[in-house]
Amino acid sequence: MNEHLHGAMTEQHLHTGPVPTTTHAEWGAGHPRLLVTREPDERFVFDLTADLTTIGSSSASTLVLTDIDPSHASIHHDDRDEHVLTMIGDGTTNANLHVDPVSRGEDSEIMRSGAQFTAGPWRFVFQRDEFADHGRPHGGREGGWASWQKSQPPRPSYAHGETEAPKPA
Repeated sequence: MNEHLHGAMTEQHLHTGPVPTTTHAEWGAGHPRLLVTREPDERFVFDLTADLTTIGSSSASTLVLTDIDPSHASIHHDDRDEHVLTMIGDGTTNANLHVDPVSRGEDSEIMRSGAQFTAGPWRFVFQRDEFADHGRPHGGREGGWASWQKSQPPRPSYAHGETEAPKPA
């Protein structure tokens, strides 16, 4: 296998998959949000502005919706500037919740732009502007999916108050 095109495969990759690279946008950048729909005609955008967003039918939930469990899912904006979905109630996702090496639990996934999940009759699509979606190296695609990407500097330590991207060398 050509390592420049596909990345070096290690024993860890075979069991957990590669750990995603990152962009270096400011913490919280990219207007993270959920596109929420319920057929036939309910549609709205819910901005993810809190460090913890809870989704459920309980009045204590951040996003209150009918016809789902009182506490159905949560989205945690963690100290790596990732949005981590944890499913509490039944629903589907477009990810294998048991594989992601960075997730916080078996029923969790780091959401990338376009990630989808359901809760009862509701469908959710996570969106974050591409320049800030940490799964996109260097703030977006560079030459297509199979092109070689140069190494990036470490991600800022958002937990220690760094809010700006490091300056290029």
